[in-house]
Amino acid sequence: MACSICPRNCKIDRTAAAGFCGCSSVVRVARAALHYDEEPSISGTRGSGTIFFSGCNLKCIFCQNMVLTDGTLGEVFSVERLTETMLKLQALSAHNINLVTPTPHRDALVSALRAAKSSGLSIPVVYNTNAYESVETVRAYEGLVDIYLPDLKYVDARLSLKFSRASDYFETAIEAIAEMIRQVGPMVTDENGIAARGVRIRHLVLPGCVFDTRNVLDAIRDRFGVDCPISLMSQFTPIPECTVKPLNRPLTKREYESAVEYCISLGFTNVFTQELSSVGRSFTPPFSDHVDL
Repeated sequence: MACSICPRNCKIDRTAAAGFCGCSSVVRVARAALHYDEEPSISGTRGSGTIFFSGCNLKCIFCQNMVLTDGTLGEVFSVERLTETMLKLQALSAHNINLVTPTPHRDALVSALRAAKSSGLSIPVVYNTNAYESVETVRAYEGLVDIYLPDLKYVDARLSLKFSRASDYFETAIEAIAEMIRQVGPMVTDENGIAARGVRIRHLVLPGCVFDTRNVLDAIRDRFGVDCPISLMSQFTPIPECTVKPLNRPLTKREYESAVEYCISLGFTNVFTQELSSVGRSFTPPFSDHVDL
């Protein structure tokens, strides 16, 4: 069947060849474990039950998880094993099930989530995405996903084309996020500050691109209002594979402070910020072909 799961709409028969995302018809998982490096409302004290999928439909040239983007790393997981893994992570007292880069695996994940919920999965399910999603795919998760974490990367089409080969990124992502908010509303937390339901929009501030961070913040304010929960991330880490300027250098303290100051000036009421100490490859978890869980 010609694949049209994501906005690339590459029409590849993934039973015969890999799509733009690098994925064939099988699901590969490179890590499934408790993860503690998300926002406090997601990781909490017990960790987020995170499943890292191999393959990506965006393939940003600066990706810290670059090793995963070609879709070949990881162990093949059946729908049954995905279901079992979610239930195991719940049994380890994870605060939630966190699906990282799930986009290419929609059909398997919808089946696995339905099976897991019918078998006793009761903790929130997090959809952790680059936001380059089709509205149709997001709709497939209605009633199955409790929390959406879209990373709204760009407004400027020149940047999204140069860094992610997607000139239509913004207009596509903003509509996908609107659908996420329609489904679950803005993020709400429980009495312990742990996310229970809703959307928090993330944005990674890129070196030399604070002008577009301002565009992103303007767009969020204009479309969703200043009460929309956001995470303004400072954790950009240069990778050896990327030599394109200005992404070959770290984000400066002044650049990040400028982004935070602009965010405050717009009147946003629910903002998570980071210290620049969040930068570094130590925050990238180990991936492998073998998953112990």
